[in-house]
Amino acid sequence: MTVELICVGTELLLGNIVNTNAAFIAEKCAMLGLSMYYQSVVGDNPGRLEELLLTAIGRSSVIILCGGLGPTQDDLTKETAARVMRRKLREDQRARREIQEFMEKRGCRITENNWKQAMVPEHARVLYNANGTAPGIIMEEGDTRIILLPGPPNELVPMFEEQVFPYLHKLQPETICSKMVKLCGIGESSAETKILDLIETQTNPTVAPYAKTGEVHLRITAKASCEQEAYALIEPVEQELRNRFGDLIYTDDPDVTLETAVYELLKEKHLTVTTAESCTGGLLAGRLINVPGISAYLKEGYITYSNEAKEKLLGVPAEILREYGAVSPQTAEAMAEGGARAADADLCIAVTGIAGPDGGTSQKPVGLVYMSCYCRGKWYTEKNLYTGSRSKIREYSVAGALTLLRQAIIKQYK
Repeated sequence: MTVELICVGTELLLGNIVNTNAAFIAEKCAMLGLSMYYQSVVGDNPGRLEELLLTAIGRSSVIILCGGLGPTQDDLTKETAARVMRRKLREDQRARREIQEFMEKRGCRITENNWKQAMVPEHARVLYNANGTAPGIIMEEGDTRIILLPGPPNELVPMFEEQVFPYLHKLQPETICSKMVKLCGIGESSAETKILDLIETQTNPTVAPYAKTGEVHLRITAKASCEQEAYALIEPVEQELRNRFGDLIYTDDPDVTLETAVYELLKEKHLTVTTAESCTGGLLAGRLINVPGISAYLKEGYITYSNEAKEKLLGVPAEILREYGAVSPQTAEAMAEGGARAADADLCIAVTGIAGPDGGTSQKPVGLVYMSCYCRGKWYTEKNLYTGSRSKIREYSVAGALTLLRQAIIKQYK
């Protein structure tokens, strides 16, 4: 069974809002085992919408439209779909009653155009809206099913999960399940190379790499008649990935972030940490502070953007700064050692680099970042050369520093 998605709204074409509905619906349809080959965005134009809808009916068995169900004159999705399906509109008394109750509870004046939303195509299934005034609609004709959903995500998401998902699940008994394995300390191309044989021979399950900022996520996806069977197919593939990547895998939990994984290591090993940052300017400490409970393990955070601050707060020797410069492995290591000593912490992770857009030279270009983790008289130091905007270089530096901190803990405290 194939599904096609049409998102309606001129504001989407103009880039005024981000189309989060498309990602949400595509993910849910994939979970249901529905193949989605086409996604479209069309403005509030009935002619173009009708043309697109007729094309979709000719190639897809389920067409989902979102947006354009509101009370204003440019909300024409329902009217256009009804015309294509040759259905007359009639007033749904329950929808009218719920619209009135919704408006009255919020102290809103009901205008005549609000009742437009209570008009539904004849012989349609009405999806009543507990979070807004526009009901959703399902129309069936032979093997074709058209589903209309309101555009606001706070209305669309619960309506889809509570009413549309069960409806589609009955049409498509197969299910698709996925498991995400998250890696750090390896690039996407290197990760793909290590599993190229799996990718080239895969059928069911499948493995696909996704690049994130400073991370690579590997999604294992299996199709089966039920979740239990799907996860049984996923399990040996996941084990093979663990055999190949080892400690580069930091979690298989979709809710666990890299900073959460670092926190769990600190907690497990009863370690304290501090941060010493130059080019990242507090972003690294901020990522760690995202994690509830980190206060028991993060002692202090130093932002030492200037050379004077590096000397004053971290005790970086002036001769190191003069001889090697602020962006150097020697300075990164001095920052890390000084930060651990100043905070009396077990570890210190330090970052210094050139975020740009200015300040780079042929010897030290923009994007050059050194980071070092000091732990019990030993340094773990890395050189990285990142590309992109100033903010992107800083984001990559934070991800790299968290990865280095995690690796240092694993190596030092095995």
